[in-house]
Parts: sequence; C-alpha cells; structure tokens
Amino acid sequence: MLLKSTTRHVRLFAAEIRDNELVPSDSVLTLDVDPDNEFNWSEEALQQVYREFDRLVELYDGAELVDYNLRRIGSDLEHFIRTLLQNGEISYNLKSRVMNYSMGLPQVVTNQSDQADQSESS
Repeated sequence: MLLKSTTRHVRLFAAEIRDNELVPSDSVLTLDVDPDNEFNWSEEALQQVYREFDRLVELYDGAELVDYNLRRIGSDLEHFIRTLLQNGEISYNLKSRVMNYSMGLPQVVTNQSDQADQSESS
C-alpha cells in the first residue's frame, strides 16, 4: 500500500518514480509541490522548499515511516510555503484554474507616485 500525505500545496509519497509511475518504497520520499500551480515560483523559492523538505526528513531520520510523520512533514512544508508567500518570495498565479486564495488574500503593492497623484487630486 502506498503511504502518502496530501495538503493543499504539498503531496508526499513514500515512493520513488519509475517509468512515470509511483512505486512504493520504505526508504524514498517523493515530493510534489503546488500540483495545481496556484503560485508563481522562482527557481530559488522552489529550491528553498526542497531544502526545507530535506531538513524535515533529516529530523525524522531513524523514525518509523508512518502516516503521522508524513502528515507532519507535509503540514510543516505548507506553513513554510505560506511564509514564502507572506514574504513576497512567491505570488499567486492569477492564471491558475484554482483561485481560492487558500493562503490569504494577495497583497497589493501600490506605486508611491500613484498615491501622491491621488492625494493631490483630493
């Protein structure tokens, strides 16, 4: 049986990919980040998620591979992605088929010259 954990933006599988198929494994975890393409990702932001994933997996080194541990890692990664969004390192993909702002409403950055123009016309 394939052990997995799914959150809104993170899918973890106790499996490896062979011939585009997931093959259950007791020693390999496979990570799928943002499967619905809800965010715009830079390569650096994506690498930060992979590094955080590696760090979290290392914390569980030696622990039994069980559903609970996978859910903890997935949940921690979900919070990490929220932090990236709040810090402006990723943004919502406005062309995504999913538009529910699951991590909070997008921040709107106003141009300071626009603000000055508005205050002068008031």
